[in-house]
Amino acid sequence: MAVNFPPVPPLMRPIQHYLKTAQEHDNRDPIVAYWCRLYGLQLGLKIANQGTEERTLLLAIMDWLEKTKHQMTDNESITNDVAAQAYLENYALKLFLYADKQDRASNFGKNVVKAFYTAGMIYDVCQTFGDLTEEVTQNRKYAKWKASYIHNCLKNGETPVPGPMATDEDKEFDQEFTPAVPDAEPQPGPSNTPHGNPPAVGFQPPAVDFKPPPAGPTNFTTTDPFSHVKAPSPPSEPEKSPGGFKPYMGDPSATGGGGPERLVNAAGIQLRPDQITKAQKYCRWAESALNFEDLKTSIDNLQKALRLLQTGQDG
Repeated sequence: MAVNFPPVPPLMRPIQHYLKTAQEHDNRDPIVAYWCRLYGLQLGLKIANQGTEERTLLLAIMDWLEKTKHQMTDNESITNDVAAQAYLENYALKLFLYADKQDRASNFGKNVVKAFYTAGMIYDVCQTFGDLTEEVTQNRKYAKWKASYIHNCLKNGETPVPGPMATDEDKEFDQEFTPAVPDAEPQPGPSNTPHGNPPAVGFQPPAVDFKPPPAGPTNFTTTDPFSHVKAPSPPSEPEKSPGGFKPYMGDPSATGGGGPERLVNAAGIQLRPDQITKAQKYCRWAESALNFEDLKTSIDNLQKALRLLQTGQDG
């Protein structure tokens, strides 16, 4: 499904990285390619002072998206926003955990930079479906910072510090991340065909349990020495969370600092913390579906949340 798009004009540089990520996944994973281009289109349409070159590029992307959606009309990860969100979060998490495991083992290299970088890009694309959850937001920030940090260390001949860096006080480090994208040739990924089964909608990505590091290097716009790096293929299943990563279970202060407690509904059924978290996800997905005027999906998710809270049964 790869096509030759018009060159990206200078005015459209903010979307160039997402279009590049899409190109890398045209043969590797068409689902990821589709949503990366859609997100790039959404950002591109917001850019002011467009000329003929800019409009030509955006129209070409629109045409590709329309044709691709028609060709993949039987794939829920294209037609259903809830399934698509779960698919992208799952894909990004696999890359993220792969990169983190290599980083903590001090196996620094081009693949680790590329994996962190690509995970950050795909987490960006997840914003298509609404606000990111806290755990996804943390993973996204960490992946972007680590890609920038390791890249610059290797470029400058320095040895990166593995894993998170603890600091005396928490700092936000959501600085603009605009690296020169390492070129990558497609590789077989977790879904080599456009009709692969999407991951379970209830997939719960773990959050990063770390103190944000000091403001990382921001000069990541120089020429990238990793000009022919292939993005590593994510494992077929998420690896177990390495040390320091724990599932996000909400704000402990809400339960007196002792961690999440079991709730008892009107029927006397005790609900586990993971069931409460799942119900919250159904509600968020329902809200996301409404944003896209998908009333059927919204009602379906609200009914699942209600059933889970009333009976403790999922589905």
